[in-house]
Amino acid sequence: MNQTEKKYKKVVLAYSGGLDTSVIIPWLKDNYGCEVIAVAGDVGQGKELSGLEERALKTGASKLYIEDLTKEFVDEYIIPTMQAGAVYEGKYLLGTSFARPIIAKRLVEIAKKEGADAIAHGCTGKGNDQVRFELAIKAFAPEMGIIAPWRTWELKSREDEIEYAEKHNIEIPLTKETNYSKDKNLWHLSHEGLDLEDPKNEPDYDMILEMGVSPEKAPDKATYVTLTFVKGVPVALDGKELDSVELIKTLNKLGGENGIGIIDMVENRLVGMKSRGVYETPGGAILYHAHGMLEEICLDKETQHYKALVAQKFSEIVYNGQWYTPLREALSAFVESTQKTVTGDVKLKLYKGNIIGAGMTSPYSLYSEEVATFGEDNVYDQMDSQGFINLFGLPIKVKALLDEKRGK
Repeated sequence: MNQTEKKYKKVVLAYSGGLDTSVIIPWLKDNYGCEVIAVAGDVGQGKELSGLEERALKTGASKLYIEDLTKEFVDEYIIPTMQAGAVYEGKYLLGTSFARPIIAKRLVEIAKKEGADAIAHGCTGKGNDQVRFELAIKAFAPEMGIIAPWRTWELKSREDEIEYAEKHNIEIPLTKETNYSKDKNLWHLSHEGLDLEDPKNEPDYDMILEMGVSPEKAPDKATYVTLTFVKGVPVALDGKELDSVELIKTLNKLGGENGIGIIDMVENRLVGMKSRGVYETPGGAILYHAHGMLEEICLDKETQHYKALVAQKFSEIVYNGQWYTPLREALSAFVESTQKTVTGDVKLKLYKGNIIGAGMTSPYSLYSEEVATFGEDNVYDQMDSQGFINLFGLPIKVKALLDEKRGK
């Protein structure tokens, strides 16, 4: 039986109020004859949530839930990922990736509360988000029906959606001329589509950027900031304690003003294709940089090096929508253990798109000036290195001697 042949009485829709979900509400009602309950997960979209209820009801939803998930999003998803040092393919700070699981989890909770028999989303069949939503739904409601209109309906492009919306008198918050595909939350803003689909095109940052300015338009004077961490968690900025959400908002402003956190990349999507996008993550870029600097003095060599391997795997897990898995939980437990001594202050200089270290201190620092100094000291016997080098280089020496004997 095809998905569109199934019958559902009540469907919970992951709702943003954008083009896709605005069109999906009437489409669901026309094709399934079901009640549609819209759910918007607030993960820091800001003004995008204004007027959402009126729009949802006007397009046919029976009710709208707006769920404030911002604090949980920061404390239980963003910070643990930042502590892991997870960066997908060396650039992407996972802004959309870790926002989907928390929204999907809440969708399931509301679907169960409302007695819904299916959950719908507006993700395309080419994207990563369909996987992220549906894996989370499977984790909490393995028998729940899932409707993904983009995989079944007659609309083949965003242009078709716009025409459908105009035909059905659905108001949409965009025009054909500014039809970038965007995703915004507290952590970042992504831009895809239009001229960005051709990698040879330089992004028009003056038109694209919303969270800040390009490095060229940043001030000619550097901005200094000092971040305080306790066990790997950022707790204060310039000596002032801030709630985690407010801290990121403040860093977004400072970073944006200084042209920080702008990424243009072609990434390897989970579904097999390459995709080009521009990401704005000003506050996140600052946090990652500061946290990484502090780990340099607080983690021992073996832990620091092994944690880098974990970071890569962690980034893939988050990117692939596998947040609610035993492996992610196990890796998070490892990361949390490494953060016990990641406490201290990091000073940074923000200047025209650059984040430059300007000093760091920690009561748990493993850096010893007395040991590392080029001056005279009484704690390091330089002759010890001779025996160390002899042992460390023994395999090389033995092979070279054998090669000589063999006439190589």
